[in-house]
Amino acid sequence: MSASLDTVSKKYGNIHALTDVSMSFEKGKIYGLLGPNGSGKSTTLKLIAGLVHPTSGEVRISGEKVTRQAAGKAGYLTELDMFYDSFTVMNMIDFYESQFSDFQREKALELLNYMELKPTMKIKQLSKGKRGRLKLVLVLSRKTELLLLDEPFSGLDPMVRDTIVKSLLSFIDFESQTVIIATHEISEIEALLDEAYILQDGVLKDHCIVEELREESGMSLMDWLKARTQNKDKGEEI
Repeated sequence: MSASLDTVSKKYGNIHALTDVSMSFEKGKIYGLLGPNGSGKSTTLKLIAGLVHPTSGEVRISGEKVTRQAAGKAGYLTELDMFYDSFTVMNMIDFYESQFSDFQREKALELLNYMELKPTMKIKQLSKGKRGRLKLVLVLSRKTELLLLDEPFSGLDPMVRDTIVKSLLSFIDFESQTVIIATHEISEIEALLDEAYILQDGVLKDHCIVEELREESGMSLMDWLKARTQNKDKGEEI
């Protein structure tokens, strides 16, 4: 097992971000964490990355309880833009190489070329789409067991999204890596996913194997999500 959450709860003050959530993630697969904003997707990724700690329950990577050291096994792409505007693209490559012993410089340079990012470009001059591509270059260049991608398509145009999807298929080592994508942009990633979990209001609502869902029920992932996240009392979709 590449990673797991065992009855994990997370509170921020009086706010319950997650409540008794259990999930497991196997090596060599791409998982979707689905659900509306505020459902607990980002918190789940941060727990696996070791950026926050559970209020109760256990988070493990390869059977080892997540600590700051164990979290080095996970590459985390945050939804936030956390670049140094005074840097060039190459400065960011150099910075990541200095911070992460598993950073693969040659792969980073190959990805820059694939993403059509010039090493000399200033970060402050990059469009939102190019900044999104650079974030992905940096995380995909790490040789980690887990790749955690938080809303990698947020605010990006369709052409950039298509490039990102193709890069996930081309540059991930499925022999040794597991990918977990937290998103509400389902149409872009449905074809990529092996399995999916639905979170709503911090509670795990459902889990599916995507191919079985299509074959057995004829449902798309979007239809399945809508069916599982309805407010049955009001008859309205959340």
